[in-house]
Amino acid sequence: MRILVYGAGVLGCELTHELLQNKKNVVTLLARGEWKERIDQKGLVIRHWAQRKTTVDRVQTVDTLGPDDYYDLIFVVMQAGQLPDVLPILKANRSQYFVFVGNDPHAKEVLEYMQRPADKIAFGFQNSVGRRERDQVISVHTGVGMTVGGATAPLSGTFRIRLKTAFDGVKYKLTFYGDMDEWLKCHIGFILPVCYVCYACNGDLHRATKQQRGAILDAAYEACLMLKDAGIPVNDKENTDMFKPGSSGRRQMEAMIYVMAKTPLGRLCASDHAMHAVDEMKYLDEAFEALRKQTGTAMPMWEKLRSEMPSWESLQKSTK
Repeated sequence: MRILVYGAGVLGCELTHELLQNKKNVVTLLARGEWKERIDQKGLVIRHWAQRKTTVDRVQTVDTLGPDDYYDLIFVVMQAGQLPDVLPILKANRSQYFVFVGNDPHAKEVLEYMQRPADKIAFGFQNSVGRRERDQVISVHTGVGMTVGGATAPLSGTFRIRLKTAFDGVKYKLTFYGDMDEWLKCHIGFILPVCYVCYACNGDLHRATKQQRGAILDAAYEACLMLKDAGIPVNDKENTDMFKPGSSGRRQMEAMIYVMAKTPLGRLCASDHAMHAVDEMKYLDEAFEALRKQTGTAMPMWEKLRSEMPSWESLQKSTK
C-alpha cells in the first residue's frame, strides 16, 4: 500500500515509524527544510521515552504534494491551525482516501471543503505526544493507537479494511468511532482546562492545587453541557458522566488528573505538551470560544480558569 504521511512533527514521525513496521507498506513522509535534510541523512530517529529505546528508520521523503501524485492513503498530521494553508493542496490532489489526525475543532467544515464522499474522509486522534529536538523526536506513549471515524458517521467497511491493512501486523490499536466531530470537540473541552491550569502554574502542572485539579473536571463538565446546547450529540457515558461531581467516573478522572500532575510521564503528556503547543492551544481556545458565544451557556469555572492564565500573547513570546 502506498501511504503518505503529510506532516513530520512528533505525531507524524511516530505514525510513520508505526506504518513502516508493516513491510508491505511503501511509506513516504512529507517534511521540509533542515528537518527533511536530517531525516534523509541520518534516518528518522525516535527516542521512545517510556520504552527506553531509540529507533532509526530509513524513509523516503518529499517536500511537496502535487495534484497528480497518487497514494492509496494519506494521513494528514498537522496542527489544526495549520490546516487552512494546506487544505487547497490536499483538495487538488487526486488521491481519494484521507485521514486527518489531531485536535480538529472543525471536522465537518474540513469534510465539506474537501468535496469528496463522506466515506473517503476520516478523522483520527493518535494517543502519543512528545517534542522534536534537533536530531531526533522524543515520543511519549504507553502503546500507540488511534481513535478514528467519519466526521459525523461511521466509516464504511471499505475504509476500515484499508486502515486495518495499513497496520497489518503492527502493534497499533485502531478504535473505530461513529462521530469524530463530537469526539474531538469533547476531547478539546477537557484538554483546554488542563492547559489553562498548566499555564497558570507557569508550565508546571505539579504545582496545581487540589482545588485547581478539581476545577479542571468542573470546567470539562461545563463544556459537555455547552456542547449539548450547541447541538453536539455528546456521548454522556464517555464524557459528561466522567466529569459529573459525585459520580464514579469522576473519581476515576480525579485519579488520572493526579497522575497527570504528579508523575514524570504525566508531566510529559500534559505540562510539557502544553508548553510546546501554545499556538495550537490558542487556536483551539478561539474555536471553542466562538462556539461558546453561540450558545450563551453559563460556564463559571471555565471562565475562572481561563482568566487566571497569562495572555496567549505573553505565552507565545515566552515559549519562542
